[in-house]
Amino acid sequence: MLDLLDHWLARGNHYLWGYLLLFALMGTHLYLTCILRFPQRHLLTAMKLYFRKENKKHGEISQFSSLMVSLAANIGTGNIIGVALAVAEGGPGAVFWCWLTGFLGMSTRFAEGLIAIKYRRIASNGEIVGGPMYALKYGLKNRWLAGTFAVLTAIAAFGIGNITQGNAAAKVLEHSFSLPTWGTGAILTVLTALVLLGGLKGIARLCSALVPSMALIYILGCACILWMNWEYILPAVELILSSAFTPQAAGGGFIGSAIMLAMSKGVSRGLFSNEAGMGSSPIISAPARTPNPVQQALVSSTGPFWDTVVICTLTGLVIVTSIMAHPDISSIDGEKLTYLAFGKIGGFGAHLLTISLTTFVVSTLLGWSYFGERCLQYLGGTRLITPYRVLWVIAVFIGCVTPKSNIVWNFADCANGLMALPNLVCLIGLTGVLIAETRHYLWQRRLDEVDRTPIPKDDNRK
Repeated sequence: MLDLLDHWLARGNHYLWGYLLLFALMGTHLYLTCILRFPQRHLLTAMKLYFRKENKKHGEISQFSSLMVSLAANIGTGNIIGVALAVAEGGPGAVFWCWLTGFLGMSTRFAEGLIAIKYRRIASNGEIVGGPMYALKYGLKNRWLAGTFAVLTAIAAFGIGNITQGNAAAKVLEHSFSLPTWGTGAILTVLTALVLLGGLKGIARLCSALVPSMALIYILGCACILWMNWEYILPAVELILSSAFTPQAAGGGFIGSAIMLAMSKGVSRGLFSNEAGMGSSPIISAPARTPNPVQQALVSSTGPFWDTVVICTLTGLVIVTSIMAHPDISSIDGEKLTYLAFGKIGGFGAHLLTISLTTFVVSTLLGWSYFGERCLQYLGGTRLITPYRVLWVIAVFIGCVTPKSNIVWNFADCANGLMALPNLVCLIGLTGVLIAETRHYLWQRRLDEVDRTPIPKDDNRK
């Protein structure tokens, strides 16, 4: 039964992530990069906004907390296991396409953050809500697409932010500490349930403390490995670039791969990592305390930089240099590649990776639980939140004990593609709004101007 399910998910994934969706995503990234005049060039300005004094009348959580929850949901197994699978299945060239997806995705995340603030609403319980479903409903006046996005995201959350995360953590802990998968499931289930009781502010507080420290620990581990493999860094970069544009023959610990395969695996894993274009991150941008939509857009745009341009690039270099430096490591090792690479710095390295992956998993579980809740609230009101949380906690345990990881990843990839489609329609359809807001606040140097337009109430009767 599992083999049959895996077969159909793989077929669906093959068609979904064919030329159409890949070109739609990359095309949107390129289109928004051009019409918004390369918002990537404002990276330093965006980072300075992390430390700006905030106006507490314009949201529920700080801009920095909003970014941390977004990164908490994004930085997970996609940065560790996902990149390893990309290299194993698509060759070293997949690292380039993963990186490029993150760089160009900064423009898409800029647009998503702007629209989230522009069309956010006050719900019946007084909370500030937003995201693509509200932009589709109030911006494009398309309730059908709005509902479709909310349904797809609520379902996709179980694959992207839940089952894959628990599955990866359980496997690593079983390999490192011989902890049975059901033991990991029990621990993660209890931790998730306890934090969810605190709601958005509880999640934001934990993520603001957890994300910077967990990212730093992982970056230091990668730096240690690259220091050991320093003589292979430049050859690895050359191999990544050449493999991205030319078919790669098997050899040197790598399997052969075609250009399209490298592109497909790199883009899909890059999207899984930073989620630019999917529409999930703008959900947490909406309640941010920001004086105007463009400030939050700039802060949001830095997410793919940290998540993919920095962390995924480091992971890719660690894997490729380790394969080149150690004959006993090969791309056929698949999802174990990152673990094997960290193992070369002794038991400390293996434990460091285990700790990093586990904290990534916990933070992703919490961030995505909020995304799912907001989509359910849009569809049926707050009465659906408690049942959804119960199902969420149960799914954490199921993900940990699921034996077939291929099924988990194929499900996650399919869900990624499906929920991205309505969001891409939203971004393209609201191009005029994006240009007008960016021109007023950014191009005309009014970034500190306060938008005093009151946040409207949601007209949803539920």
